[in-house]
Amino acid sequence: MNITLRKSVAALVIAGAASAGLVAAAPAQASTQGKVPSCVSLWQKKGTVYKTGYAYNGCGRYMNMKIVWAHGSDGACQSVAPKGTIWSRVPRGVRTFDGAKYC
Repeated sequence: MNITLRKSVAALVIAGAASAGLVAAAPAQASTQGKVPSCVSLWQKKGTVYKTGYAYNGCGRYMNMKIVWAHGSDGACQSVAPKGTIWSRVPRGVRTFDGAKYC
């Protein structure tokens, strides 16, 4: 009975270590697919026919980003150099500018 208990405890310890590794890896994955950091400036301009969303990379590294629009497709994924700007234009209407995210 002692051997069975030891095997059960060992299995729980291994399972716990494996799940802790998954939890530790989760933030790294989220940082590459979520909203961009605060060093990225976001704004939009509205014309009479189009809306244009912008993202300026004020961070000190290259990033892959795309402009996010509600109620339709997002802008294309683009590699942005430090101090670089990307933009995406859509027709005015129900589309709203939702910022940018990693891609």
